[in-house]
Amino acid sequence: RHVTAQHYFLNPVSKTFHGRDVFAPVAAWLTKAWQSQSFGDEISEYARFSLPKPKLADGVVKGLVLRVDAFGNLMTNLTPADLPEQTLKNGAIKLQVANKDVTRLVETFAQGEAGVPVAFLGSSGFIEIAVNKGSAAKQLGVGRGVPVTVATS
Repeated sequence: RHVTAQHYFLNPVSKTFHGRDVFAPVAAWLTKAWQSQSFGDEISEYARFSLPKPKLADGVVKGLVLRVDAFGNLMTNLTPADLPEQTLKNGAIKLQVANKDVTRLVETFAQGEAGVPVAFLGSSGFIEIAVNKGSAAKQLGVGRGVPVTVATS
């Protein structure tokens, strides 16, 4: 829906805080099983966003860093399906981000040694790179768009 019915918004609507002034009130009305058609016109033509897909070439899967979160964790476009089966079993990984090695796949941050980059499966289903008690982005000196590779053997 294109939410245009302003009487559902918190007024006055701030120019910078739509989460509080528009989205939260509309969500609250929706929880009351309100008739969604009263919020505005249905959107039938919308833009779809597709993530870049990892590519297999020369014995490595080539991906990239999609984003850096507030803690300095690096979210990649790699999923468990892009990792060798052995990696998922034993936790040993041959991952490189900006020519720096990450050699351990862990389940939690605490399993990583302080200051040592590790890979883990993030809540969004993508492989992330983190540093226990630190920032992977700062320690590795990387950001969004940086290449990430995983050896397949």
